Amino acid sequence: MSKKKLFGNNIKPSCKYCESATSVEGNVIKCSKFGDVKAYDSCKKYVYNPLKRIPKKELQLANSAVNEIDF
Repeated sequence: MSKKKLFGNNIKPSCKYCESATSVEGNVIKCSKFGDVKAYDSCKKYVYNPLKRIPKKELQLANSAVNEIDF
């Protein structure tokens, strides 16, 4: 049985979530191995760090249109 990773098992490799990268500005990432790279690049040295990933926000339901009559 395989373990389920944090935030799912199908996360595409991205320098944005790499352990050896730090965010500089916008889509530029400072990699300790290769210097400045784009946020969505990846390499052989990629190691996933789940703490750098920001989960998607939950959708809010529009409750203002619901009345007692609807039920």
